[in-house]
Amino acid sequence: MLYPSSKKSSGLKEAISYTYPKLHTGKEWYIGFYAFDPVLGKMRRKRIKVNHISKIGDRRRYADGLIKRLMDKLDMGWNPFIEAENQNAYQTFTDACDHYKRYITKMYHDGVYREDTYKSYISYVKNIEDWNNKQRVPATYIYQFDRGFILRMLEHVYIERNSSAQTRDNYLAFMRLFSSFLVQFQYLSAKPTEGLNVLGKRIRKKERTVIDKTDISRLKEYLTHRNKHYLLACYVLHYCFIRPKEMSKIQLKHISLKNQTIIIPAENSKNAKTGVVTLPAKVIRLMVELGVFNFPSDYFLFSDRFMPGAKMKSEKQFRDYWHHYVRKALKFPTAYKFYSLKDTGITNMLRKYDSITVRDQARHATVLMTDTYTPHDLEKANDLIKNHDGLL
Repeated sequence: MLYPSSKKSSGLKEAISYTYPKLHTGKEWYIGFYAFDPVLGKMRRKRIKVNHISKIGDRRRYADGLIKRLMDKLDMGWNPFIEAENQNAYQTFTDACDHYKRYITKMYHDGVYREDTYKSYISYVKNIEDWNNKQRVPATYIYQFDRGFILRMLEHVYIERNSSAQTRDNYLAFMRLFSSFLVQFQYLSAKPTEGLNVLGKRIRKKERTVIDKTDISRLKEYLTHRNKHYLLACYVLHYCFIRPKEMSKIQLKHISLKNQTIIIPAENSKNAKTGVVTLPAKVIRLMVELGVFNFPSDYFLFSDRFMPGAKMKSEKQFRDYWHHYVRKALKFPTAYKFYSLKDTGITNMLRKYDSITVRDQARHATVLMTDTYTPHDLEKANDLIKNHDGLL
C-alpha cells in the first residue's frame, strides 16, 4: 500500500491509497481510516461516528459489519473524497428524512403540491421511519436505504400488515420518489428502487363498484326521511361529479341559479384548474326546499350536519356518515362506497348522452378517462355499420 507525498499528484497509486478502517472506542466511538484526498494532495482522515447506537453489543456488531463493507469498497478502488455521493452518503437516515420533509414542505407552501399529496408524503416518511426504528438493527445512515431495506419494508406492508396490493404498490411508488430525491441531493449514487415491480392491477380486488338501481331507490327513500341534507350531498356527487374534497369547499357564492352552475375555483380543484359543472334542476329543487340560499353567500354548502355554515368541514364526514349510518341501515355491501355514487352517475349518464358531454361534466382531462366508465351493455356492435358495404 503506497502513501503519497504531500505534493499533489494525479497518479493512479495516489488516487487509491488508503488505510483499513478501525473502530475507536472511548467517550466517542467512531470508525476511522485514511484515504488520499486529490484536492489536498495528501492523505486525509475519514471518521464515521457510531455513538448513536445505544447498546454496546449492537454498536460493536454494527461497526464490525460497516468496517467489512468499507474494506471491500476500499479494495475495489472506492475513495470517499472522490465520489460525489459521499458528501452525504454517511448522513444519518433521520437527517436525510428531515431534509426531505423540509423540502416538500417548501414545495407545498409554494403551491407545487396539493394538501392531500403533501400530507400523504409526510405520512409515508413517518411510517417508514417508525418501521425502521422498530427493527433490531435499524438503518442508521442513509446509504443503508438500499434494495434490501425497501424489499423488507414492502414485505412488512403487504405480508405483516396484511395490506392490499394497491397499498403495497403505493409505498413502492413513494419510495421511488424518495429515491429520486436522495440521488438528486447526492445521498445515493443510484436509485435502489430500480428493477422493483408493482404487483399490478391483475391481483387487486376491485374495492368499489356501481350501485344497483334498486339500491339507489332505497338510498333515496332512506335519506328523504332521515337526512335530506346528506341526500343533497349524494345528489351533488351523483349528478355533478364533484369530488368529496371539492364538495367540502363549495361555498354558496360558487352556485349560480341564473346559469344553473357550480364553479370549482382552481385553488379548490384537484387539477388546479377552475371548473364549471352543470347543476341539474333536480338538485336545485332540493336546495331550494332545504332553504340553502337563505344563508350568507360565504357559507359553506356542507358544514356541520351537512347544513350550510361558516365552518369548513373535512370531506371525511361524507365517508363517515355513509359507513356508520347508510351502509349499516341499508345493509349495503362494502363495495358500495360513498364515491360509488359518482361512478354510478357517470355510468348512467353515458347511457343517455355522448362521451364529450359526460367528460365535460366530470371535468375529465380526456374522453379516454370517461370511457373507462362505459357500461358493458353499451359495448356492442354499431347497427349502422353491421351491414356496411365499402368500396373494396
